Amino acid sequence: MKLLEGKTAIVTGAARGIGKEIALKYASEGCNIAFTDLVIDENGKKTEEEIAAYGVKCKGYASNAADFAATEKTVEEIKADFGSIDILVNNAGITKDGLMLRMTEQQWDAVIAVNLKSAFNYIHAVLPIMMRQKSGSIINMASVVGVHGNAGQSNYAASKAGLIALAKSIAQEVGSRGIRANAIAPGFIETAMTEALPAEVRKEWCQKIPLRRGGKVEDIANVATFLASDMSGYVTGQVIQVDGGMNM
Repeated sequence: MKLLEGKTAIVTGAARGIGKEIALKYASEGCNIAFTDLVIDENGKKTEEEIAAYGVKCKGYASNAADFAATEKTVEEIKADFGSIDILVNNAGITKDGLMLRMTEQQWDAVIAVNLKSAFNYIHAVLPIMMRQKSGSIINMASVVGVHGNAGQSNYAASKAGLIALAKSIAQEVGSRGIRANAIAPGFIETAMTEALPAEVRKEWCQKIPLRRGGKVEDIANVATFLASDMSGYVTGQVIQVDGGMNM
């Protein structure tokens, strides 16, 4: 039997990147997928088709994760379409980097809203459903910079640190209802964004990593699958760093 057979997951910001990889991995393990993004364009439709090819139910929802009312409406639609919500992956995120002295209020507010408030919105919306089911797994996609900070990314680091504390707090609040909450803190992961960096910058990053390489999106998806499955049934309130040992 597949690890997530018959379960339903919401993965936010999953039309591309790490979110998409997690959704595909979940689908390969028998999980039905509801994914969200700001718009479901041709790229989103392609993602929908790729996920559905695993023989699971899949639907993409155009929704602003940072909007509380829109999130409530989207979750209601997902519950009506799928019947249950067993897994929530809060993956939606943006960056607007800059040194604190030059950072604008808009840069700060935008990152906090999309990265952190969106997780509050979705957790708030799915908890009543999971509590009635007496089960559920919530996974917040954090970052190693949420653990140790990073110059020029105070807004991003603060949002990711918030996701870690949020997962730990939710784990304490609803553990007695059979609901688990954890965070994943990726390190230097090879994505389209990191591929755009100069070769010397990427090489310098890898030299700081004990495994001497960047991570793959599959590395994140594998840990997300573990946390979503019954294999991690006694794991809650944890932050798992997937960083090749970069931040020991």
